[in-house]
Amino acid sequence: MSRLGGHAFAGLVSRIEQVHQAIGGRAFGSIGPVSAPVRVIHDLVARGAYRAVGSAGSAAGALGGEAASLVGAIGHLGATGQPAGSGSVLAVLNAFTGDRLGPDLAPLAIRMAVRAGGSDVELAPRPVRDAFGDATPKLAVFLHGLAETENSWLRQASRSEPYGRRLQAEFGYTPVYIRYNTGRHVSDNGRELARLLHDLTAVWPTQVLQILLVGHSMGGLVIRSACHYGSEDDAPWVRRVRHVFYLGSPHLGAPLARVAGLAGWALSQVAETRPFADLLTGSSAIKDLRHGYILDDWAACDPDGCQHNHRRDVPLLPGASHYAISAVISANPESPLGTLVGDLLVQPASAHGRRGPRQHIPFSVEETRRHSGMHHFHLLNHPDVWESMRSLLGVTVAAGSRS
Repeated sequence: MSRLGGHAFAGLVSRIEQVHQAIGGRAFGSIGPVSAPVRVIHDLVARGAYRAVGSAGSAAGALGGEAASLVGAIGHLGATGQPAGSGSVLAVLNAFTGDRLGPDLAPLAIRMAVRAGGSDVELAPRPVRDAFGDATPKLAVFLHGLAETENSWLRQASRSEPYGRRLQAEFGYTPVYIRYNTGRHVSDNGRELARLLHDLTAVWPTQVLQILLVGHSMGGLVIRSACHYGSEDDAPWVRRVRHVFYLGSPHLGAPLARVAGLAGWALSQVAETRPFADLLTGSSAIKDLRHGYILDDWAACDPDGCQHNHRRDVPLLPGASHYAISAVISANPESPLGTLVGDLLVQPASAHGRRGPRQHIPFSVEETRRHSGMHHFHLLNHPDVWESMRSLLGVTVAAGSRS
């Protein structure tokens, strides 16, 4: 973390240098060729000063980190090789820079893994059996959203029993929580999730008969991506997916991500502000959230400068029931305010896959729910949301038993 601070300081110095050069270039350009000798000296002095300050910051960060680890100031490392108790900090870091952490900062990059007891679970028969001693043939796999961790599903657990425990008690599902680097492209995480589910089901203590998937926010997009790539590979786990819940997932994109992208583009048009444009455009995942990309559609243009929507509408996984649950902050779920601002991050139209008269994502009316008086993170654990999940799942289970 100290080394990361050094990198951040050096990056800030570099941006200030670029702004200095832009302002200096504009000033010297207005004077004309007569300013050339002075400009050469100015540029040499300025470049040397900025390089010295930036290098000193990086070196101080590296040396500070080594010294801190020698005296034990960081604390013991967990099973992932990361500082204990740093999950939330690392989740935010990965959300915004997880696609740009170089080799020297690799220990800070979260790898996708099944989590149990605060540690990664090795996908081998014995570790999985030890972690899931009460394993049933039915799996409920939870995937969190941007800048979250598997612990986000325990939000306000003292007030409301988390969904995983409820699914286990009432429907016999074994809850499985996954942590991943939310700064990477959704499509990259989708491919990795498909591989993880293949490996997990292969070593599960008992034969897997059913899989239920629950995704909050961007986690729902990663689930759709994984189902797509798993189907392409004809992975056995795909045929066992029976139910998928999308809780506030921006299937058609999120307004804040689009605003950030537009603001970043605007900054990039002026030399003096261009060095700070990437601070707004964000990580690869945040760029994907502009339009809800779940495949490599972002590759159709430069994601930093292109504001056009290149999203391909991907069908939902056949053979499974899909449920879209959204929230609005207004008391009336159908009010114009609720429709406009949604849960403050995702609008109901995007969560339900509908924009205007067109249904981009084929959710039926019977498979959608809209809750009032809630914000985006209420969807992680709320008794009203659970009642919707329970009723949707209960109707499907009852219909299956009658057939």
